[in-house]
Amino acid sequence: ETMVKFLKTGKVVIITRGRYAGRKAVIIRQYDEGTKARPYGHCIVAGVDRYPLKTTTKMGKKLRARRERIKTFIRVVNNQHIMPTRYGLEVDLKSLVSADAFGKSDDAHSAKRTANKAVQKALTDRFQTGKSKWFFTKLRF
Repeated sequence: ETMVKFLKTGKVVIITRGRYAGRKAVIIRQYDEGTKARPYGHCIVAGVDRYPLKTTTKMGKKLRARRERIKTFIRVVNNQHIMPTRYGLEVDLKSLVSADAFGKSDDAHSAKRTANKAVQKALTDRFQTGKSKWFFTKLRF
């Protein structure tokens, strides 16, 4: 009997360990069997580091734009350090983040930065449509 794969691309997870503990993220790529460099089940995730703040209609355009700003991250996470939720996020981030953005070279660093900028734009656009409200709210615990 094989285990059912529930850590699929697009699944919203909560990071449970490290710098981004308690942050929501979405799975971009999944490596259940691991790779040569990382011989354990892991996945590439993109998440929200700083959530947007509440805005009102009385606020000016500039202030509203600043409060709605989102800070994102992309990261390789061990499967044991994420907690899946019942939610999914239908945003295509796979095309934005390549696997070579996670090396040690300078090229990889700049690739990761450009990927993170693209992810930030995609998630900001998603937030502004008003969909997936739960994903963009801070986890209360």
